Amino acid sequence: MNISSVVVRVLPENTEHLVGKLKESDLCDYHLHDEGKIIVTIEGEGISEEIAKLKQIQAMKNVLSADMMYSYSEDELDQERDKIDQSDGIKPWLNDNSKDAGIISYAGDLKKKKL
Repeated sequence: MNISSVVVRVLPENTEHLVGKLKESDLCDYHLHDEGKIIVTIEGEGISEEIAKLKQIQAMKNVLSADMMYSYSEDELDQERDKIDQSDGIKPWLNDNSKDAGIISYAGDLKKKKL
């Protein structure tokens, strides 16, 4: 089970209306709001389900932005550790201090990743 907090930004004059819409939806749990900002949490079995809910919130009328601020994953870390345990493990050259760190290819830039 994953749980993530989301800050939803809205024009101040649309805040109360959007709070009502979010409370009525099955997408999230409402917690609090101030003029122009609404705090909700979303839950899912995995990150894919959370991203789908986040995208639905982002697409709601009057939403200026909706972004995850904090995410907790109950099972995914254990699943990834199990994958490592069942694989060949960490490649020995990753722990070799004589190797140049520049040979490691990093592909973790989510800004360029299509979700």
